[in-house]
Amino acid sequence: MPSQELQSIIAMLRSRPATGPATTPQELREEFERLASMNPVPPDVRVERAEIAGVPCEWLSPPDTAEGAVLLYLHGGGYVIGSASTHRELAARIGRAAGMKALVLDYRLAPEHPFPAAVEDASQAYRWLIEHGFSPNRLAIGGDSAGGGLAVATLVKVRDEGLPMPAAVVLLSPWTDLACTGASLTERAALDPLFEREPLARMAALYLAGADARNPLASPLYADLRGLPPMLIQVGTWEALYDDSARLAERAQAAGVETAFEPWDEAIHAWQLFAAVPEAREATERIGGFLRERLAAARR
Repeated sequence: MPSQELQSIIAMLRSRPATGPATTPQELREEFERLASMNPVPPDVRVERAEIAGVPCEWLSPPDTAEGAVLLYLHGGGYVIGSASTHRELAARIGRAAGMKALVLDYRLAPEHPFPAAVEDASQAYRWLIEHGFSPNRLAIGGDSAGGGLAVATLVKVRDEGLPMPAAVVLLSPWTDLACTGASLTERAALDPLFEREPLARMAALYLAGADARNPLASPLYADLRGLPPMLIQVGTWEALYDDSARLAERAQAAGVETAFEPWDEAIHAWQLFAAVPEAREATERIGGFLRERLAAARR
Protein backbone atom coordinates (compact mmCIF):
# COMPACT_ATOMS: atom_id res chain seq x y z
CA MET A 1 0.00 0.00 0.00
CA PRO A 2 1.30 3.52 -0.77
CA SER A 3 2.50 5.59 2.17
CA GLN A 4 0.04 8.05 3.71
CA GLU A 5 1.99 10.87 2.11
CA LEU A 6 1.75 9.33 -1.36
CA GLN A 7 -1.94 8.58 -0.87
CA SER A 8 -2.49 12.28 -0.10
CA ILE A 9 -0.68 13.26 -3.29
CA ILE A 10 -2.77 10.81 -5.33
CA ALA A 11 -5.99 12.18 -3.80
CA MET A 12 -4.91 15.73 -4.60
CA LEU A 13 -4.11 14.83 -8.20
CA ARG A 14 -7.44 13.08 -8.67
CA SER A 15 -9.37 16.05 -7.31
CA ARG A 16 -7.76 18.68 -9.52
CA PRO A 17 -9.67 20.12 -12.48
CA ALA A 18 -9.17 18.30 -15.76
CA THR A 19 -6.85 19.91 -18.30
CA GLY A 20 -8.74 20.29 -21.55
CA PRO A 21 -7.54 21.01 -25.08
CA ALA A 22 -8.25 24.74 -24.56
CA THR A 23 -5.56 25.00 -21.87
CA THR A 24 -2.57 26.76 -23.42
CA PRO A 25 1.05 25.62 -23.06
CA GLN A 26 1.84 28.86 -21.25
CA GLU A 27 -0.91 28.24 -18.68
CA LEU A 28 0.38 24.70 -18.14
CA ARG A 29 3.94 25.99 -17.71
CA GLU A 30 2.91 28.58 -15.15
CA GLU A 31 0.97 26.00 -13.12
CA PHE A 32 3.92 23.57 -13.19
CA GLU A 33 6.28 26.31 -12.01
CA ARG A 34 3.88 27.20 -9.19
CA LEU A 35 3.67 23.60 -8.00
CA ALA A 36 7.42 23.11 -8.24
CA SER A 37 8.09 26.19 -6.10
CA MET A 38 6.64 24.25 -3.17
CA ASN A 39 9.77 22.02 -3.25
CA PRO A 40 12.69 24.39 -2.66
CA VAL A 41 16.30 23.30 -2.98
CA PRO A 42 18.07 22.91 0.39
CA PRO A 43 20.27 25.91 1.24
CA ASP A 44 23.48 23.85 1.15
CA VAL A 45 23.07 23.24 -2.62
CA ARG A 46 24.82 25.84 -4.77
CA VAL A 47 22.76 26.85 -7.82
CA GLU A 48 24.53 28.52 -10.74
CA ARG A 49 22.86 29.65 -13.96
CA ALA A 50 24.93 29.08 -17.08
CA GLU A 51 24.79 28.55 -20.83
CA ILE A 52 26.31 25.53 -22.56
CA ALA A 53 26.55 25.34 -26.34
CA GLY A 54 23.91 28.06 -26.50
CA VAL A 55 21.50 26.19 -24.21
CA PRO A 56 20.51 27.71 -20.83
CA CYS A 57 21.08 25.42 -17.87
CA GLU A 58 21.74 25.22 -14.15
CA TRP A 59 24.66 23.69 -12.29
CA LEU A 60 23.56 22.21 -8.96
CA SER A 61 26.33 21.42 -6.50
CA PRO A 62 25.36 19.56 -3.32
CA PRO A 63 28.08 19.20 -0.66
CA ASP A 64 30.72 16.48 -0.98
CA THR A 65 30.46 15.81 -4.72
CA ALA A 66 33.24 13.86 -6.43
CA GLU A 67 35.59 15.84 -8.64
CA GLY A 68 34.47 15.80 -12.28
CA ALA A 69 31.37 13.64 -11.65
CA VAL A 70 28.38 15.13 -13.49
CA LEU A 71 24.79 14.01 -14.02
CA LEU A 72 23.28 15.63 -17.14
CA TYR A 73 19.61 15.78 -16.15
CA LEU A 74 16.75 16.29 -18.63
CA HIS A 75 13.46 17.41 -17.11
CA GLY A 76 10.06 15.99 -17.90
CA GLY A 77 6.93 17.79 -19.03
CA GLY A 78 5.86 16.23 -22.30
CA TYR A 79 8.35 18.33 -24.31
CA VAL A 80 5.91 21.23 -23.78
CA ILE A 81 6.29 22.30 -20.14
CA GLY A 82 8.91 22.05 -17.40
CA SER A 83 12.26 23.71 -16.86
CA ALA A 84 15.43 23.54 -14.84
CA SER A 85 13.60 25.25 -11.98
CA THR A 86 10.71 22.74 -11.89
CA HIS A 87 13.20 19.87 -11.51
CA ARG A 88 15.92 21.62 -9.53
CA GLU A 89 15.07 19.95 -6.23
CA LEU A 90 14.83 16.44 -7.71
CA ALA A 91 18.10 16.76 -9.64
CA ALA A 92 19.86 18.12 -6.56
CA ARG A 93 18.50 15.27 -4.44
CA ILE A 94 19.74 12.68 -6.94
CA GLY A 95 23.09 14.47 -7.14
CA ARG A 96 23.44 14.40 -3.36
CA ALA A 97 22.64 10.67 -3.26
CA ALA A 98 25.12 9.96 -6.05
CA GLY A 99 27.89 12.33 -4.94
CA MET A 100 27.67 14.16 -8.28
CA LYS A 101 27.02 17.65 -9.55
CA ALA A 102 23.84 17.90 -11.61
CA LEU A 103 23.61 19.87 -14.84
CA VAL A 104 19.92 20.53 -15.56
CA LEU A 105 19.20 21.62 -19.12
CA ASP A 106 16.59 24.17 -20.17
CA TYR A 107 16.18 22.60 -23.58
CA ARG A 108 13.82 24.24 -26.07
CA LEU A 109 10.13 23.36 -25.77
CA ALA A 110 7.30 22.71 -28.21
CA PRO A 111 5.21 24.01 -29.85
CA GLU A 112 7.57 26.95 -30.35
CA HIS A 113 10.49 24.57 -30.95
CA PRO A 114 9.26 21.16 -32.14
CA PHE A 115 11.21 17.95 -32.71
CA PRO A 116 14.16 17.60 -33.05
CA ALA A 117 15.03 20.78 -31.08
CA ALA A 118 15.14 19.05 -27.69
CA VAL A 119 17.39 16.24 -28.98
CA GLU A 120 19.70 18.77 -30.61
CA ASP A 121 20.02 20.78 -27.39
CA ALA A 122 20.66 17.73 -25.21
CA SER A 123 23.22 16.21 -27.59
CA GLN A 124 25.02 19.56 -27.88
CA ALA A 125 25.26 19.76 -24.10
CA TYR A 126 26.69 16.24 -23.87
CA ARG A 127 29.18 17.00 -26.62
CA TRP A 128 30.21 20.18 -24.76
CA LEU A 129 30.96 18.15 -21.63
CA ILE A 130 33.18 15.75 -23.58
CA GLU A 131 34.95 18.56 -25.46
CA HIS A 132 35.61 20.44 -22.21
CA GLY A 133 37.50 17.62 -20.59
CA PHE A 134 34.84 15.77 -18.61
CA SER A 135 35.71 12.08 -18.70
CA PRO A 136 32.89 9.86 -20.02
CA ASN A 137 33.44 7.42 -17.15
CA ARG A 138 32.58 10.26 -14.73
CA LEU A 139 29.40 11.23 -16.56
CA ALA A 140 25.82 9.99 -16.39
CA ILE A 141 22.63 11.09 -18.08
CA GLY A 142 19.13 10.89 -16.70
CA GLY A 143 15.61 12.21 -16.92
CA ASP A 144 11.99 11.68 -15.99
CA SER A 145 8.96 11.22 -18.23
CA ALA A 146 9.68 13.00 -21.55
CA GLY A 147 13.13 13.76 -20.18
CA GLY A 148 13.70 10.03 -19.77
CA GLY A 149 12.81 9.39 -23.40
CA LEU A 150 14.99 12.34 -24.37
CA ALA A 151 17.91 10.88 -22.41
CA VAL A 152 17.75 7.65 -24.42
CA ALA A 153 17.31 9.53 -27.71
CA THR A 154 20.32 11.68 -26.85
CA LEU A 155 22.45 8.60 -26.22
CA VAL A 156 21.37 7.09 -29.53
CA LYS A 157 22.25 10.32 -31.37
CA VAL A 158 25.67 10.86 -29.77
CA ARG A 159 26.54 7.16 -30.14
CA ASP A 160 25.81 7.39 -33.85
CA GLU A 161 27.98 10.52 -34.02
CA GLY A 162 30.89 8.57 -32.57
CA LEU A 163 31.00 10.09 -29.10
CA PRO A 164 31.91 7.87 -26.13
CA MET A 165 29.11 6.70 -23.88
CA PRO A 166 28.73 7.88 -20.28
CA ALA A 167 29.01 5.49 -17.35
CA ALA A 168 25.26 5.14 -16.81
CA VAL A 169 21.76 6.31 -17.63
CA VAL A 170 18.88 6.62 -15.15
CA LEU A 171 15.28 6.80 -16.35
CA LEU A 172 12.33 7.75 -14.16
CA SER A 173 8.98 6.78 -15.73
CA PRO A 174 10.34 7.45 -19.23
CA TRP A 175 7.98 8.34 -22.08
CA THR A 176 9.51 6.36 -24.92
CA ASP A 177 6.63 5.83 -27.37
CA LEU A 178 5.02 8.98 -28.74
CA ALA A 179 2.83 6.77 -30.93
CA CYS A 180 1.06 5.88 -27.67
CA THR A 181 0.69 2.18 -28.46
CA GLY A 182 1.22 0.74 -24.96
CA ALA A 183 -1.60 -1.47 -23.69
CA SER A 184 -1.18 0.04 -20.22
CA LEU A 185 -2.61 3.34 -21.51
CA THR A 186 -5.94 1.56 -21.50
CA GLU A 187 -5.43 -1.19 -18.93
CA ARG A 188 -4.14 1.11 -16.17
CA ALA A 189 -6.07 4.27 -17.03
CA ALA A 190 -8.33 3.91 -13.99
CA LEU A 191 -5.32 3.68 -11.67
CA ASP A 192 -3.33 6.60 -13.06
CA PRO A 193 -4.26 10.00 -11.52
CA LEU A 194 -2.18 11.94 -14.04
CA PHE A 195 -2.42 10.68 -17.61
CA GLU A 196 -4.90 9.57 -20.21
CA ARG A 197 -4.23 8.73 -23.84
CA GLU A 198 -5.85 11.86 -25.34
CA PRO A 199 -3.84 14.52 -23.43
CA LEU A 200 -0.65 12.55 -24.09
CA ALA A 201 -1.45 12.37 -27.78
CA ARG A 202 -2.00 16.16 -27.82
CA MET A 203 1.43 16.77 -26.29
CA ALA A 204 3.01 14.31 -28.70
CA ALA A 205 1.41 16.14 -31.63
CA LEU A 206 2.72 19.51 -30.41
CA TYR A 207 6.24 18.14 -30.17
CA LEU A 208 6.23 16.09 -33.37
CA ALA A 209 4.66 18.82 -35.55
CA GLY A 210 4.01 16.25 -38.26
CA ALA A 211 7.14 14.14 -37.77
CA ASP A 212 6.83 10.35 -37.59
CA ALA A 213 5.91 9.29 -34.05
CA ARG A 214 8.08 6.21 -34.52
CA ASN A 215 11.20 8.17 -35.40
CA PRO A 216 13.83 6.65 -33.06
CA LEU A 217 14.99 10.09 -31.89
CA ALA A 218 11.42 11.03 -30.94
CA SER A 219 10.37 7.61 -29.63
CA PRO A 220 13.49 5.70 -28.57
CA LEU A 221 11.42 2.57 -27.99
CA TYR A 222 11.94 2.04 -31.73
CA ALA A 223 15.69 2.78 -31.69
CA ASP A 224 18.64 0.44 -32.01
CA LEU A 225 19.81 0.38 -28.39
CA ARG A 226 23.05 -1.55 -28.89
CA GLY A 227 26.07 -0.06 -27.20
CA LEU A 228 24.17 2.07 -24.69
CA PRO A 229 25.51 2.28 -21.13
CA PRO A 230 24.11 0.45 -18.08
CA MET A 231 20.55 1.56 -17.53
CA LEU A 232 18.31 1.90 -14.47
CA ILE A 233 14.57 2.24 -15.15
CA GLN A 234 12.12 3.05 -12.35
CA VAL A 235 8.38 2.99 -13.05
CA GLY A 236 5.22 2.87 -10.95
CA THR A 237 2.81 -0.02 -11.42
CA TRP A 238 -0.14 2.42 -11.43
CA GLU A 239 1.17 4.29 -14.46
CA ALA A 240 -0.71 4.47 -17.74
CA LEU A 241 2.78 4.76 -19.28
CA TYR A 242 3.99 1.58 -17.56
CA ASP A 243 4.48 -0.22 -20.88
CA ASP A 244 6.81 2.53 -22.13
CA SER A 245 9.25 1.47 -19.41
CA ALA A 246 8.62 -2.28 -19.51
CA ARG A 247 9.02 -2.53 -23.28
CA LEU A 248 12.14 -0.34 -23.25
CA ALA A 249 13.68 -2.62 -20.61
CA GLU A 250 12.91 -5.70 -22.73
CA ARG A 251 14.41 -4.17 -25.86
CA ALA A 252 17.47 -2.88 -24.05
CA GLN A 253 18.16 -6.30 -22.55
CA ALA A 254 17.66 -7.93 -25.96
CA ALA A 255 20.21 -5.47 -27.37
CA GLY A 256 22.77 -6.50 -24.76
CA VAL A 257 22.41 -3.42 -22.56
CA GLU A 258 22.91 -4.03 -18.84
CA THR A 259 19.46 -3.10 -17.55
CA ALA A 260 18.04 -2.80 -14.05
CA PHE A 261 14.25 -2.62 -14.24
CA GLU A 262 12.45 -1.51 -11.07
CA PRO A 263 8.62 -1.55 -11.04
CA TRP A 264 7.47 0.19 -7.85
CA ASP A 265 4.25 -1.29 -6.50
CA GLU A 266 1.34 1.18 -6.50
CA ALA A 267 3.56 4.16 -7.33
CA ILE A 268 2.46 6.83 -9.81
CA HIS A 269 4.16 8.62 -12.68
CA ALA A 270 7.41 10.34 -11.68
CA TRP A 271 6.63 10.00 -7.97
CA GLN A 272 10.29 10.82 -7.30
CA LEU A 273 9.41 14.50 -7.79
CA PHE A 274 7.42 14.61 -4.55
CA ALA A 275 10.17 15.26 -2.01
CA ALA A 276 7.99 14.74 1.08
CA VAL A 277 6.97 11.21 0.04
CA PRO A 278 8.99 8.33 1.58
CA GLU A 279 8.87 6.41 -1.71
CA ALA A 280 10.51 9.38 -3.45
CA ARG A 281 13.35 9.52 -0.96
CA GLU A 282 13.90 5.77 -1.17
CA ALA A 283 13.86 5.84 -4.96
CA THR A 284 16.44 8.62 -5.17
CA GLU A 285 18.69 6.79 -2.72
CA ARG A 286 18.53 3.74 -4.97
CA ILE A 287 19.34 5.91 -7.99
CA GLY A 288 22.28 7.37 -6.09
CA GLY A 289 23.56 3.92 -5.20
CA PHE A 290 23.27 2.77 -8.81
CA LEU A 291 25.20 5.80 -10.07
CA ARG A 292 27.93 5.41 -7.47
CA GLU A 293 28.36 1.75 -8.42
CA ARG A 294 28.44 2.41 -12.16
CA LEU A 295 30.92 5.30 -11.90
CA ALA A 296 33.17 3.18 -9.68
CA ALA A 297 32.97 0.27 -12.12
CA ALA A 298 33.76 2.53 -15.09
CA ARG A 299 37.00 3.67 -13.44
CA ARG A 300 38.37 0.16 -12.94
